[in-house]
Amino acid sequence: MAATTPIDPLRERAVMSLFTRFGNDGNYLALDASHSKTLLCETPVLLSHELSAIESHFAKKITRLDTLFELAVGSGQVAEKSTAHCRPQTANFLRNGLDNLIAAAEEATRRGASYLVLTDENRDESRAAIPMILAVSAVQSHLVRQKLRKKTSILVRTAECMEPHALAVLIGAGATVVNPYIAEATIAERHARGLFKIPLEAALSNYRDAMSNGLLKIMSKMGISVVSSYRGGLNFEAIGLSRALAAEFFPGLPSRISGIGMAGIEKRVAGQHVRAFGTGAQVLPIGGYYRYRAREESHAWEGTLVHMLQSAVTKGSYRIFKEYSDGLRRLPPLHLRDLLDFRQTRDALPVDVVESVTEIRKRFIAPAMSLGALSPEAHETLAIAMNRIGAASNSGEGGEGPERYHPYANGDNPNSTIKQVASGRFGVTAEYLNNATELQIKIAQGAKPGEGGQLPGFKVTTEIARLRHATPGVMLISPPPHHDIYSIEDLAQLIYDLKQANPQAIVSVKLVAQSGIGTIASGVAKAMADKIVIAGHSGGTGASPWSSIKYAGIPWEMGLSEANQVLTLNRLRHRVKLQTDGGLKTGRDIVIAAMMGAEEYALGTASLVAMGCILVRQCHSNTCPVGITTQNPELRKKFEGTVDKVINLFTFVAEEVREILAQLGFASLNEIIGRSDLLVQVNRGGEDLVDLDLNTLLAQADPGGNARYCTLKGRNVVPDTLDSRMINDAKGALMRGEKIQLAYTVRNTMRSVGTRLSSMMVRAHHCAELQPDHITLRLRGSAGQSLGAFLVRGVRIELYGDANDYVGKGLSGGTIIVRPRPSSKIVPHENTVIGNTVLYGATGGKLFANGQAGERFAVRNSGAIAVAEGCGSNGCEYMTGGLAVLLADVGTQFRCRNDRRHGVCV
Repeated sequence: MAATTPIDPLRERAVMSLFTRFGNDGNYLALDASHSKTLLCETPVLLSHELSAIESHFAKKITRLDTLFELAVGSGQVAEKSTAHCRPQTANFLRNGLDNLIAAAEEATRRGASYLVLTDENRDESRAAIPMILAVSAVQSHLVRQKLRKKTSILVRTAECMEPHALAVLIGAGATVVNPYIAEATIAERHARGLFKIPLEAALSNYRDAMSNGLLKIMSKMGISVVSSYRGGLNFEAIGLSRALAAEFFPGLPSRISGIGMAGIEKRVAGQHVRAFGTGAQVLPIGGYYRYRAREESHAWEGTLVHMLQSAVTKGSYRIFKEYSDGLRRLPPLHLRDLLDFRQTRDALPVDVVESVTEIRKRFIAPAMSLGALSPEAHETLAIAMNRIGAASNSGEGGEGPERYHPYANGDNPNSTIKQVASGRFGVTAEYLNNATELQIKIAQGAKPGEGGQLPGFKVTTEIARLRHATPGVMLISPPPHHDIYSIEDLAQLIYDLKQANPQAIVSVKLVAQSGIGTIASGVAKAMADKIVIAGHSGGTGASPWSSIKYAGIPWEMGLSEANQVLTLNRLRHRVKLQTDGGLKTGRDIVIAAMMGAEEYALGTASLVAMGCILVRQCHSNTCPVGITTQNPELRKKFEGTVDKVINLFTFVAEEVREILAQLGFASLNEIIGRSDLLVQVNRGGEDLVDLDLNTLLAQADPGGNARYCTLKGRNVVPDTLDSRMINDAKGALMRGEKIQLAYTVRNTMRSVGTRLSSMMVRAHHCAELQPDHITLRLRGSAGQSLGAFLVRGVRIELYGDANDYVGKGLSGGTIIVRPRPSSKIVPHENTVIGNTVLYGATGGKLFANGQAGERFAVRNSGAIAVAEGCGSNGCEYMTGGLAVLLADVGTQFRCRNDRRHGVCV
């Protein structure tokens, strides 16, 4: 659950820390010798011998507490009975065990124990382990309520912690340090069998480093830089956990849909305990959480259904598609929408009177899957298919070449009408922005919130590097959004910039489903966005590490419903569209999304499956066997996807939408948008699912006389800039192709000067053929934000004065010169003349500043030449090209690679 803007745990490691201190923290304000007698560890991940050393050193101040509870089933019964016949009984044994643990922890702390060791290693046939997360949070919250927590440290020795997520939850629940002893023992056992070619100490050290780096990555997604700020903060969101249990043992933890309580948890734990002690099995099942395996965890894309969908779109058979859709419905409940059904309030209508397939298909989106993650063939096939049916495809954050901006000779249009502008995405030029009908600001991805896009180096071919203004073979990672979008005001400025860069395009903002998204969505709407995308936790091309896409994000059903409710209450819903994505597969999914408030729908994975994807989940390895998510030329030859297959998918989904609308008695999708009263929660037979409460998702807000869907035609209008005057003044000379010089006085309220003029130049001229000073703008005064944003070749800005943040953002070939006023008495190299985040994402052009630049100078510069007299912190981060010359001091975290492959900094 994200709390603040993410940071980069790799390039900004210097400002992050896992240092952990032990014992009684005492009074931080007291200046005495006690603070100098503190034990510090570099990481909260301890190996067994390190924990033993601490226990030995502080033996008199340590109390060991078993996190166990007595089972209703005796040890003799467990030994004698098989799993099939031994059904454990529950009768508040877990509650009693927690009460005893809490009481023991309080008593030990009051007796002066500075270290509480919570361990589950002493479980036996008659005693099962309390889930360690529950045990830790119960002790933590109780000691906080008793005002005792600062007097002791909570040391956890557990078998449950195997991967970074479990570690992060334990630390977030209040653990001081964690010793994952079973993981350590597993590594030692494999080493003893000769499976590792390195010393055991090195293997264990690698594991600890991996866990520590994983914890840093999770913290960084929330903008938390030190582990002491993360510890005990419960920066999570519970899905399917009882609200009462969360309130008691996880105070402040959101649990919107409630769920399993104490009795249910006890039953699960007891059942696992009985299986472990009753079967005598020597080989543990691998499970199917990360990859589908027969008879393990269910996956939505089951092999038979994948084949059935591909058969349907290949043969053009709606009958087979309906079999696929019915097969999905017969699967065990996997999504929240699987627990919902339609409420019949009207008589059915004939299908013929319902909105046409052609109109419904226009609401569909092929979502952001970048050229790089996808092969060129797959990416282009999606774009052509969506353009044929009047729908839209999204370029993703990889961009696309100018050769695709115009239709081919046969009439097919390969241009993605939605162009994504991710934070620091490579290759965003003025030309790119002006060949779109929608510009999408990617704040984060639903499948992996808090991270930028990632592309392994072996997928960065010469062609991909050209499109992204990068270097072949070098891994690409987009920076987190704190460099240019730190607040809603920064987002509003970017929306303003993009509306100047393309005067016709609407602007959308992609958000991640999470609690509190309603407030964020309202801010985005007030920032003059035209569409808001609610991205759910499932989906993605699989090009990310497993640790990035598991335990991240929440279902779109939760995010969409909250965003729609809050926007409606704030009387904003009618002026902004809502789109959702995240595992949509059928017409039924579309209708449910509409009733929850969405009017546009993105089907990503389904469209890949239609083109032949068989979900082997090795997209990140460049070894896709069907040529969809690979840049390998030989594997790309195996691509068998066609435009017709994609069109068939969206046609079948639209036809199913029509049938459902007709059955419910509605003639169009607009009639059901936001009508959550047409949904009802149903019992699908899952024992634990009965405890879920979806009423919060189905609550309907009062629109106050406004429509429940967007009624705005065109886009939300933003104020004009100085450019409107410039274009009018220069119109005649531009039409005649003459050079021209214009002069103006500027104020700091004049934003994005030169941006709309650049848009007009892109549309009217081939800018690469113009002289750099074809249009010269001489400005005096203090320029507002985004001076020269996306400025193109042929435009030269000379400013006498100073400029605010974002000078030369996305500079696309233009020239910017900033110098103090002639009358100014300031010493240039000692004073700042241009603000923060200058040249962010620049792809070409020149910048000369007679003075210092602010912080985050030339971040993601990939082609511009810049000279300034010093800069603040984080200069030249992520720089992949161009030249930056700094003539005086630079701040901390200066990160340019001094290598001609990545750009040069002097």
